[in-house]
Amino acid sequence: MTRTVMVRNLVAVAAITLVSVGLSGCDYWPPALQTQIEQLRSELQSATMEKAQLQNQLASTAKVKDDLQTQVNDLSRANQDKTIMITSLQNSLAAAQGRLAKSAKAATPKASAVKSPIKVTQKKTTQKAPAKKKAQTRATSKR
Repeated sequence: MTRTVMVRNLVAVAAITLVSVGLSGCDYWPPALQTQIEQLRSELQSATMEKAQLQNQLASTAKVKDDLQTQVNDLSRANQDKTIMITSLQNSLAAAQGRLAKSAKAATPKASAVKSPIKVTQKKTTQKAPAKKKAQTRATSKR
């Protein structure tokens, strides 16, 4: 019986020891595991910094996109206004050309009744000899 009591006491002590170690935690880490943990921490830190940079780039790109979209909208409105203005001017021009054609048709019969003959005169151009040659010819004719 003493043996069973000893075994029970030993099992109880081992169980208490395991529970106390399990609850308190173990601070021993093998060097290879510590190296891996540090490597993972540094990778996590660099990934976090890259994420922050990418989020900043995304925010600035979104801002630029919004600015450009605003400019596109403004230019589209201006283009639409100019198109309306051009169409209006084309219509006004067509109407003015129509009125001009009607007035030209109305003015044509009046103009044909009052036709006057136009004479075309042509002037003959004579070439004059230079002054030196005239002086030389006069000098030779006097001799």
